Formats: sequence, structure tokens, C-alpha cells
Amino acid sequence: MDGEKTSRRKPRSDGQRNRQRLLDVAKAAFHAGETDIPLDEVARRAEVGIGTLYRHFASRDALIEAIYRNELDRLAVAAVDLANMHPPVEALRAWMLLFVDYIAAKQVIAPALNALVGGPSALYAASADVIKATIDALVARAVQSGDIRPDLDPLDFLRALVGVSNVAAAPGWEASARRLVDILIAGSRPLSR
Repeated sequence: MDGEKTSRRKPRSDGQRNRQRLLDVAKAAFHAGETDIPLDEVARRAEVGIGTLYRHFASRDALIEAIYRNELDRLAVAAVDLANMHPPVEALRAWMLLFVDYIAAKQVIAPALNALVGGPSALYAASADVIKATIDALVARAVQSGDIRPDLDPLDFLRALVGVSNVAAAPGWEASARRLVDILIAGSRPLSR
């Protein structure tokens, strides 16, 4: 079994593009409220054959899980990129704005995730570790630079944003959460003496 995994070749670029197109189309459909979209319709909209869809995603559950993991991967990669491109507090702010998008995507696919066989709990548990490590690193960098107070728990930033998304289930909660990012950053600055 292990030999099979190591002998796999890197996917071709057209295969990677097809896979990403399938993910994008399915995510857009879920976002538009089409949580029960047939897989053949996802393939049609992505302009690929149904065989291509099944080559990448053996089942509906696999597609849904891949959408979620894709969003999580975007967050993790973005943290590194932002840290390399921006001062610490700006990297933290930009990543928190991406986290708002992540929460929105998670809410969009939540009904489909909840339908996964066995539920999404294992998937969520794995994502919590990635997100915690990411916010810890970004906040530590901002604390080290003197932009953020050292007495803050990095998870408080996320708790506030998740709280807004849970309280404000009405359309437009994302705009409120984006404003909250700036409020959180401003309120986390070192206290003047």
C-alpha cells in the first residue's frame, strides 16, 4: 500500500486546473444556495466530463471535504506569504480578513459538511490545529515587533470574529466582521503610559 503512494506522480498542470475549476464551481454553487447540486452539473459548469470529476473526487463527500480543505490550505499558505510581504501587524490584519472569508466559506458549505458520513468533526478538529498554529505565529510576530500587546491570547482574535459570524447570521455579517478586524487591531495596540 505504501509503495502505491510513493509511486504516484505529480498531477499534470491541466489536471490541477481541472481540479481547481471543479472546486471553484462547487463552492460557487454552494454559496448560491445550491447545496444539492448534482455532480454532473458541477462537471458541466466546470467544462469537464463527469469522468474527470470522479477521477478527482470519488464521491460527493470527497468533493465537499476537498472544498473545505482547499479553503484551509489557502489560509495556511496566505499566512506565510503575508508574513513575508508585510510588516507583522499588517500581515495579521490581512490574514484576519482572509479568516472572515474562510468563516463565510465554511458557513456556505456547512449544510453539505454536516451531511458527510460520520459528520465533519474530524475534519474540523484537524483544521483547528492549523488555524491555531497560524494565528499564534502571526500574533507572536506582531508582539515581537511591539505592534501588539503581549498580554493577549491569540485565540481571542478568532473568537471575536467567529462570534460575529454566529450572532449575525443575517446577510452582510462579513462587513461587520471586517470592521471588527480593524477594531481588534486598534484595541490590541500597546497601552500608552
